[in-house]
Amino acid sequence: MYSLGYDIGSSFIKASILDLEKGTSVAHAFQPETEMPISARRPGWAEQDPEVWWTALKNVTRELISRHSLDTSRIKCVGITYQMHGLVLVDSSFNVLRPAIIWCDSRAVEIGQQAFMAIGKKRCLESFLNSPGNFTASKLFWVKENEPEVFKRVFKFLLPGDYIAMKLTGNLNTTVSGLTEGIFWNFKENALASELLDFYGIDQELIPAVVPTFGVQGEITPEIAKELTIPAGIPICYRAGDQPNNALSLNVLNPGEAAANAGTSGVVFGVSDRVRYDPKSRVNLFAHVNHSADQPRLGILLCINGVGILYSWLKKYMAAGVSYKDMDKSAAGIPAGSNELMIFPFGNGAERMLENRNIGCRILGLDFNRHADSHIFRAAQEGIAFAFRYGMDIMKEMGVETKIIRAGMANMFLSPIFNVILAGVTGSEIELYDTDGAQGAARGAAIGSGIFKSFSEAFAYLKLKKRIRPDSAHRGLYEDIYERWKNHLDNFLIDLFAVKEK
Repeated sequence: MYSLGYDIGSSFIKASILDLEKGTSVAHAFQPETEMPISARRPGWAEQDPEVWWTALKNVTRELISRHSLDTSRIKCVGITYQMHGLVLVDSSFNVLRPAIIWCDSRAVEIGQQAFMAIGKKRCLESFLNSPGNFTASKLFWVKENEPEVFKRVFKFLLPGDYIAMKLTGNLNTTVSGLTEGIFWNFKENALASELLDFYGIDQELIPAVVPTFGVQGEITPEIAKELTIPAGIPICYRAGDQPNNALSLNVLNPGEAAANAGTSGVVFGVSDRVRYDPKSRVNLFAHVNHSADQPRLGILLCINGVGILYSWLKKYMAAGVSYKDMDKSAAGIPAGSNELMIFPFGNGAERMLENRNIGCRILGLDFNRHADSHIFRAAQEGIAFAFRYGMDIMKEMGVETKIIRAGMANMFLSPIFNVILAGVTGSEIELYDTDGAQGAARGAAIGSGIFKSFSEAFAYLKLKKRIRPDSAHRGLYEDIYERWKNHLDNFLIDLFAVKEK
């Protein structure tokens, strides 16, 4: 028996086929061949056409089936994971009304802050566990205020994964976990966040029906099955945002465990059974895939927008034709500290851990006589690792100490030098596994369908591939370098705040 998993990212659409008897992936593919474009019509905006996701999904499914000559009759369930915090608007005919406003779009920062102050910080944090911030509810209100002709045609709003499920099954629905990521959920009342919806003047009728994260959410229609070259009637049995799903894929489900990834953005996702919040909302809390009102499982999420996107930008514009592997080798030849060159990787929108400030990416100390491209590659890797440390210290303030970080062998975690730097500056042991979001979605679907009877059965075949332990010598060395980096960052933030006040 097989399970099919989809990962709806902002760069690529990935698909994986999991052999449920062996617990291993038998096929994997991604589309398109180059990263999907993100439109930024104004500073701080980030939009994508959902039809691009759908076209790539159809292409990757056909490629997966044909390249591996798979017996599609063995596919018993489908799972979906997706880029969080996006907004897709559809009319009553299920037509998309405007480009999706995606996760790294900053246009609603001030809207969320105004709601935070008007409703009351304490009330928001106690009820929603977050500031309304730049999340989906605030983006929806932005459309209401700025595109009223579009808004009056809205039948339902959808998260990116909800949109893909709609295209596959013809059903409009969402999950509690999904609603929490949009700040549409009141944890205190275990119900919709009616107070925020009322403040924004958003009718609850715009919210799709709620279905469980695990369980049958709809079935592939005959028309779509024909396009995808798979049998009709296969059920979608799991759906979750990319970060809860990444944690699931690494078997991070219980209090004290933590997962990470370092793709376009970087994330540390720690699990807690306590309802708590950060008073400054620099890290956020969402319902994990196994959360319930009587047995809380909350994901404390640190998100850094500018991570892998910095390294891919360097490759595109400074190292064209050079592989990431060679960039890593070049960086590894430079001593720690990059000869006093520092990079601050915040060039991908407002950063939540910086209290929704957008300071841009900054390069400090560049000396044309001392530095070459290899120094820049090294400083970029260090800056990304330092940004992780900065956020993890915030998590520590909340009582979440990440002594062990689990991650998939992908993106920045493919870099040996990055792993050494991250372990050195955080003091955390890093465990790497051969899994990814698409495999996690496939595994989640097998749990939701009942094929796997328990989480332990689902992860029996998940194997540790590599362990990186922090080196005590590196720890002391990087502590001094990090403190200098952090002092500069704090000064940037003070200066930015002073300018804003003026």
